[in-house]
Amino acid sequence: MGALDLSGLPARALLLLDSPPLIYWLEERPGFADRFEPVFAVHAAGGAHFAVTTITIAEVLSGPLKNHDDARARRYRSVLESWRIVELNADLAEDAARLRASFKLKLPDAIQAASALAINADALVTHDRDFARVSSLRIIS
Repeated sequence: MGALDLSGLPARALLLLDSPPLIYWLEERPGFADRFEPVFAVHAAGGAHFAVTTITIAEVLSGPLKNHDDARARRYRSVLESWRIVELNADLAEDAARLRASFKLKLPDAIQAASALAINADALVTHDRDFARVSSLRIIS
């Protein structure tokens, strides 16, 4: 697996973050957080804006809440709420259903892809290769 390809992103790119890269980064997971560090470095330098879905919020907060670590859950939520939040609504759900049917994606993945398309994200940052089937969406993985 080579380095992440961030070439060609416009200045101040809008990136939708899938849950795994975000969890790796927040939890500083060895071997995984480093892979996605360039995305977070571009954001920190002002070269990108982040968006997350309500699915991502639920997935990211599940770990700390499972471990009864309310303080960590609050810290994570604060980070997540500092970015654009894409909420699931009926139109987005229908778009996700179309993507799921067309590309045989898992429902959470279809919601992520539909959300990225709905906000005209410049790319979806993920660690999931299933998204590669969605040719209308740039995938950074």
